[in-house]
Amino acid sequence: MAKNRYYNSSLTHHTPDGFCNTEPLTIKRQDVRKWSLDRFKNKYPHAPKAGYDDFFATWWQEADFSDLTDGVWWLGHSTSLIRVNNITILTDPVFSYRASPVRFLGPKRRTPAAAKVEQLPHIDAIVISHDHYDHLDYPSIKKLLARFPDVQFFVPLGMKAWCLKQGVKNVIELDWWQNTEFKQIEFTFVPARHWTQRSLFSKNRVLWGGWFIRSPQQTVYFMGDTGYSPTLQTISQRLGPIDIALIPIGAYAPRWFMKNQHIDPYEAVQLFQELQCKKAIAIHWGAFELADEPIDEPPELLTQALEKQKLTNELFLLLKIGGKYSIDDKN
Repeated sequence: MAKNRYYNSSLTHHTPDGFCNTEPLTIKRQDVRKWSLDRFKNKYPHAPKAGYDDFFATWWQEADFSDLTDGVWWLGHSTSLIRVNNITILTDPVFSYRASPVRFLGPKRRTPAAAKVEQLPHIDAIVISHDHYDHLDYPSIKKLLARFPDVQFFVPLGMKAWCLKQGVKNVIELDWWQNTEFKQIEFTFVPARHWTQRSLFSKNRVLWGGWFIRSPQQTVYFMGDTGYSPTLQTISQRLGPIDIALIPIGAYAPRWFMKNQHIDPYEAVQLFQELQCKKAIAIHWGAFELADEPIDEPPELLTQALEKQKLTNELFLLLKIGGKYSIDDKN
């Protein structure tokens, strides 16, 4: 393996060969095999209780961009459109049918993205949390660059070379806790407990994390993918109050395998409280079947978790795919 050109021995998440978590996260080959065999044997994931058509009718709508006041549109999975201070930001844009390096294999969508690239309003910036195929999608990036050739990319350390190869003109890569300003908005790359790999020999060669976006009016925290870690509390401790957090609630089963890399709905609520977020939007569910739970289970468990803590869905929102949370009206 090539040595890490970004290696800094004073930083605990840097290694000579790449990056690591501040807490151990090891995915063993035998565990992957066991999970795959169990998945095949039990025919996981099972269909939603009322079927896929009913799930689609209940949880999907076409995104409406006719009113471009400040807010957050959830477009599906981890793709959201954030509008703050007259700037439009896309998170982890994936519009393809599969989350895969090839078009004929890999997890396929059960619900389409709530908008096509051709339907999007002008995009000023794109933030990427990590390089897994359900978060960094080559065909989507190419379509976005064709429409918005001057869009500004913000990416984790180690990803800039990939972006330049795809034709991205404007790209800034950041380490954990580094920040930069763009059109009066501050972007800070913050830690997460996860991992990266895009090819056979590229494990943890690119960093992973979330994005803390600070405008003059609002702070928005896009969590990316993460397992639970008490160190995530340092994000609000260091950067201040979080007005809106985009928190993943899906791809958590089975817990023995997914626990270190993906939070479940109960841990999502725990982090919502520990970070003292004013509002949250549930993301990373309802599109791709990446784990063993049925796609209608995450919102049920989130509602149960909120009720257990005497909280409501008015604080931790369950938007439809394509739905909008309007900052002007509700904050």
